[in-house]
Amino acid sequence: MKLFDTNALIYSFDTTSTFHAWAKAKLSASILKGEALVNPVILAELAVGDTNPSSLPDRLRGLGIALIDLPWESAEAAASAFADYLQARILSGNPSSLKTPLPDFFIGAHAKLLSCPIVTVDVQRYQTYFPTVELIHPV
Repeated sequence: MKLFDTNALIYSFDTTSTFHAWAKAKLSASILKGEALVNPVILAELAVGDTNPSSLPDRLRGLGIALIDLPWESAEAAASAFADYLQARILSGNPSSLKTPLPDFFIGAHAKLLSCPIVTVDVQRYQTYFPTVELIHPV
């Protein structure tokens, strides 16, 4: 199973993206194997830019992408990683005004809980705060 980050999904459909071929190949291969996963956080991020967000879940399922729930158990890992992020920001002299975890922290925590890789173009935050999660990214 592979959890597809929002950016990888967007790039797989955006023919103008420099990551289009890579993302499309990763998504296609995962769909063929029945391994493409999306959780509610990823779905929400996708829905923001979608012209018909109410049909988005059905369209993703129609492509062969499984929509899975975000388990309660991922909340603790997301909160812990986010606390580390806030502390790192303070130590860098650039404190954050954020009070709640960013979507990437829920995605990373979910992948950690599932012991599955994240297909993404944005690797830095995942590598830093979820170092045990495998990342599939363009070279």
